[in-house]
Amino acid sequence: MGLTDSGWVINLIAGLAIAVGVVGVVVPVLPGLLLSWGGVLLWAALGEGSGAVRWLTFGVATAVALLGTLIKYMAPGRRLKNAGVPNSALLAGGLLGVIGFFVVPVIGLPLGFVLGIYLVERMRLGPGRAWPSTKGAVAAAGLALLIEFTAALAVAVIWVFGLLWSGWQLP
Repeated sequence: MGLTDSGWVINLIAGLAIAVGVVGVVVPVLPGLLLSWGGVLLWAALGEGSGAVRWLTFGVATAVALLGTLIKYMAPGRRLKNAGVPNSALLAGGLLGVIGFFVVPVIGLPLGFVLGIYLVERMRLGPGRAWPSTKGAVAAAGLALLIEFTAALAVAVIWVFGLLWSGWQLP
């Protein structure tokens, strides 16, 4: 099956959206997993030929994205609860992370997040026990990032297999 110009463009745009989504998991400016999933949706909805394969690929990618999102919120949340980190510390971390993002673009987000948690935990637990609690919260945030990154990569791999299965060829 040959590939028309519009089919090639749709594949390119979808592939770029998926790749940017994978990078967006790590770069906090972009909606990572959502962008990757949206790239697969674009490909399934607007692509040419093998519609059943495209929608099956989209369905599997959707299931992986939903499962990744669910696990992303459940696993770190359980870890934070076990570490005894209160929601107020997470809220302070989130607020200072957003402020830090605008003060020091990109790296200000994680710096503000860590600082906010540390300050709340220092007031709550004292200086000696604040840092271990902060490290636990940062580890949970890292776990959430790793889970979302894995899900975004899985969506990308699923799309590549769907692309090959649907009969894609170079123009």
